[in-house]
Amino acid sequence: MNIAVIPARGGSKRIPRKNIKVFGGKPMIAYAITAAKSSGLFDHVLVSTDDAEITTVANEWGAETPFLRPAELANDYTATVPVVAQAIQACEALGWQFSNVCCIYPSVPFIEVADLQRAFKHFEAGGVDYCFPVTEFPSAIQRSLKQNSDGVMQPFYPEFELTRSQDLEPAYYDAGQFYWGKKEAWLSNPRIHSSGIGYVIPSWRVVDIDTPADWNRAERLALATAAR
Repeated sequence: MNIAVIPARGGSKRIPRKNIKVFGGKPMIAYAITAAKSSGLFDHVLVSTDDAEITTVANEWGAETPFLRPAELANDYTATVPVVAQAIQACEALGWQFSNVCCIYPSVPFIEVADLQRAFKHFEAGGVDYCFPVTEFPSAIQRSLKQNSDGVMQPFYPEFELTRSQDLEPAYYDAGQFYWGKKEAWLSNPRIHSSGIGYVIPSWRVVDIDTPADWNRAERLALATAAR
């Protein structure tokens, strides 16, 4: 049995009310809820929140909200793993039986059902604690630069300054959409990135929406995708 946990606190500051702000005609969180429910992978799709309005919106879109998130886990400094761990403990207290938990972030308008399904297969076959989507950096990180106080640029890795980009090993970063994990891992192993396998998705479907500029970029991408 699998459950989905969507962590959505109410105190977003850079984009106020981000998790329920309308994007493409529906609340942002609706994309995560709809994808989870459409995947057919979950016995329960729940939202962990401290906010009454988010609770109402989540219920309207078919998610469960069987508990309120404690205030100490709803501030700017709270990491993802403790939030999911608290949700697991709360669900166990309700008598739910499950083995795997997928944490799906609430601001993922480009999440695809097929990604959830395929990543779950990778997770099951991989024999690891976690599986999460990654995408390739647009340029070689070995050729990255830093700027000194006088404006002069300097390579982070001087040994690769003259190496052709095509001769360097590709590097990936966390797409920030979802994380499949064993229940026991969420409770005991916070090192997701060093304890899991990556599921590669194309970079054009990756937008980390943290600032108004990110939101605008996501809207432009949504319009471009719709026009294809």
